[in-house]
Amino acid sequence: MTDRRVVITGLGCVTPLAESVDSLFEELCQAHSGISIIKSFDTSQYPVKIGGEVKHFDIENYAGVREGKRMDRFSQMALASAIQAVKDSELDFDKEDRQRVGVIVGTGIGGIKEIEDQHIRLLQKGPRKVSPFCVPKLMGNAACGCISIQYGLKGPNFCVVTACASASHAIGEAFWNVRSGRSDICITGGSEAALTPIGLASFCALRSLSTRNDDPTHASRPFDKDRDGFVLSEGAGVLILEEYERAKKRGAKIYAELLGYGATGDGYHITAPLEDGSGAAEAMKLALQQAKLEPSRIDYINAHGTSTQLNDAAESLAIKNVFGEHAYKLAVSSSKSCLGHLLGASGAVELIVCCKTIEKGIIHPTANLDEIADECDPKMDYVPKEARSADVKYALSNSLGFGGHNCSLIIGKV
Repeated sequence: MTDRRVVITGLGCVTPLAESVDSLFEELCQAHSGISIIKSFDTSQYPVKIGGEVKHFDIENYAGVREGKRMDRFSQMALASAIQAVKDSELDFDKEDRQRVGVIVGTGIGGIKEIEDQHIRLLQKGPRKVSPFCVPKLMGNAACGCISIQYGLKGPNFCVVTACASASHAIGEAFWNVRSGRSDICITGGSEAALTPIGLASFCALRSLSTRNDDPTHASRPFDKDRDGFVLSEGAGVLILEEYERAKKRGAKIYAELLGYGATGDGYHITAPLEDGSGAAEAMKLALQQAKLEPSRIDYINAHGTSTQLNDAAESLAIKNVFGEHAYKLAVSSSKSCLGHLLGASGAVELIVCCKTIEKGIIHPTANLDEIADECDPKMDYVPKEARSADVKYALSNSLGFGGHNCSLIIGKV
């Protein structure tokens, strides 16, 4: 059987910057920051007091009160993003074979807020007071379950958990699903809501977060010589993948074609990347190979770009390893400079950004990039501070997760 073409026909998101895709891209292009002092819980005893909170999200705008209360925040944001994406795609599932529609959604941590809340209840009131909805809310697979229930979808339905690469791996697996003919449509992406007391405390203990508490909007600074760690954020992103011919036949708007998916492991360290970036480089090479593209065809890379010392240097080396001299001609920017790090949701939101980059012909900047660090190579084009117009035909998105998980996705203009 000939591999089928896979296109992206719907987008949806909930982020610290915006709760719609168009607003998100506009904010990114203006280099606005979604990072602020955390208000949802007391951080007085924490060394880090900043994060990327989704401040005005209300699940009641998308689902009933009863349904919303039965979901952890990560599932709520995933469902909201899916509803946006389905609306954007103009799909009517009453006209589709629901057995041919899959849901594959990733998360790095899942329902951590529910675990925290119910643990407090257990200690204060005893085991009989723990909620019967605790397990359904904390499950990592709850988000994809909620989405499939929303639309009565019967196709492949599962969750991918690979830390910060979760959403990208989920999209890659959904791509394979549609490409192989198992499904005609797949709702895919990622969601995360780990900006909680124990979530923040855990990353503080790792000493991986920026402590720029007096200047939140400038705390996330990928590739900058003064970067001091990433900023923990929350949010979700969902895309609709669809077989090209059926999408074309129904007159769907096509944002881009998904062309390549590369996945590798570092086999090195539970939190640190290989210093030479070879694991990430191999993922990019595999994605290029599947897309049948020479490296010189890539116009733009949405980097993992976390603003940590190790990641930014390793990813820069990986890009030079794969692209050679072309590494100095293509544009590289990091959405995390404005959004912070959405962990298991980041890859989905960043691929959505790539779709809008191709559609609008604008590359958003890497905010807060005052001076490129030597180890990140000042000769590379990290699109500092200001957006630019560009005819982007092919874009690549990188996601690199704790545990040594590497994922690269390539999309192209149709």
